[in-house]
Amino acid sequence: MNTLRQTKIGQTAKVVKLHGEGAVRRRIMDMGITKGTEIYVRKVAPLGDPIEVNVRGYELSLRKADAEMIEVE
Repeated sequence: MNTLRQTKIGQTAKVVKLHGEGAVRRRIMDMGITKGTEIYVRKVAPLGDPIEVNVRGYELSLRKADAEMIEVE
């Protein structure tokens, strides 16, 4: 299982599944990250948190914990 957190800078990944429960999962989906969405990893902060991605034409910063819940291929 690969997660968004493991995706390298400059790579594009496709969302396979969202893990997590309740409000956390809903918040991720509200940001536009749903099954089948393409995500491009732009930058990662020096200590690894946050991760900056492009999703559906806009830039988004995610915490490592949130990126760990997004399974990609």
